[in-house]
Amino acid sequence: MELIEEILRAGGELVEEIEVYVSEAESVSAELKRTLIENAGGAKGFGIGIRVIDHGRIGVSSTGSPRDWRACLDAAVASARLAHPQEWGGLPSPAPLPDAPPIFDPSLCLDPDWTRSTLAEMLRGAAEHDADVTGGSASLSRSKVTIANSSGVVYDQERTSAGCSLECINGQSTGFEFDVSPFMGIDPYRTGEQAAFFAEHGVEGEEIETGDYDLVLSPVALSQLLGHVLEPALSGRNVHAGRSWLAGKIGEECIGENLSIYDDPSRCGLSSTRFDAEGVPARRITFFEKGVLQGYAYDLRTAYRYEQESTGSAIRGGPGGAPAIGVHTLVIDGPRDAVDDEPAVYVHDIVGAHTANPLTGDFSVELSNPSWVEDGAFTLPVRSAMLAGNVFELLGAVAVIGKEERLVGDAVLPAVRLNKQHIIGT
Repeated sequence: MELIEEILRAGGELVEEIEVYVSEAESVSAELKRTLIENAGGAKGFGIGIRVIDHGRIGVSSTGSPRDWRACLDAAVASARLAHPQEWGGLPSPAPLPDAPPIFDPSLCLDPDWTRSTLAEMLRGAAEHDADVTGGSASLSRSKVTIANSSGVVYDQERTSAGCSLECINGQSTGFEFDVSPFMGIDPYRTGEQAAFFAEHGVEGEEIETGDYDLVLSPVALSQLLGHVLEPALSGRNVHAGRSWLAGKIGEECIGENLSIYDDPSRCGLSSTRFDAEGVPARRITFFEKGVLQGYAYDLRTAYRYEQESTGSAIRGGPGGAPAIGVHTLVIDGPRDAVDDEPAVYVHDIVGAHTANPLTGDFSVELSNPSWVEDGAFTLPVRSAMLAGNVFELLGAVAVIGKEERLVGDAVLPAVRLNKQHIIGT
């Protein structure tokens, strides 16, 4: 805090407003090459991000060295002088914050022995199936962010993370699985077992004819499409710039009437938070209520420009660069039921979601580890196939929302069952 206060004092003599963002992190990790530990070690990270505002001109700079803070401040001031002025209503003042979300495990300690035993458990799980391990990893981390500004905001937050992943192969068939949580309670045995299962299961895959099929998208597959299309479409910046299919559609039914989608930073999520990257209190933002679009996401900069209110949706990938609009914990909700009782093609993951058109929602992706499912069990694997369509139409075709949820990136998602989606096969 002494360093932050010194930066704020020095910056206050040069510009109208200043914001300091400090990120600290420690981690231990280990990696497998085949079944042997190849790399293991620990890491520490530290970063300072400085943002200054002077007469509507915004400048940013960052450094990884606390000793270089003055040069970092000077660089931020210099960049502000070159910036084009814009509408600006000021950095936030202190405000009541919500209760801390469940993102910190005080019992988590950075124990290298944990990574070794976690890798061993994954290998034990993988031995349940006929597949060779090609690689894997296990990691623990603790981090803290502090944000302070010249309006009096001083917030800090700690989080922890435990994770593991494994890759397997059998012939030309591959399998991948992971588990991650803010807490120690991940399941490495199941992670290894599932990775090996998908590799083994896909060996005898059969071709599928091009046509329309009922699909089950796993939480992982669903997250790929949402992350590359829906989340950008909800950004107020993209909406007002004409780069979103959702522009001008507030009050309209844009997705399935059985779906509600919101950002709930109070949930147990990998990006859940009490405050956003600009010090605005985080809160639940409803994007869709029973299929009807309710609103968009805004950070301060975009909100001031378009006479809106920040939704507390600013995020940062680290101390470097300016905040951007994003989501903290994306949630899909609605009536729940079994998604795999009736025959359908199950999609574990997809490849190529980054090529989707974020403006129109159109996409064409390769299916990873597809298989027929029925009565809650995998039946015949599918050799290879592609899925083509439109993300917004896909969300309109959701027939069933799964009962279980999973942490995937910045989301807490269920599996979903979709009616009549176009699969490109043989």
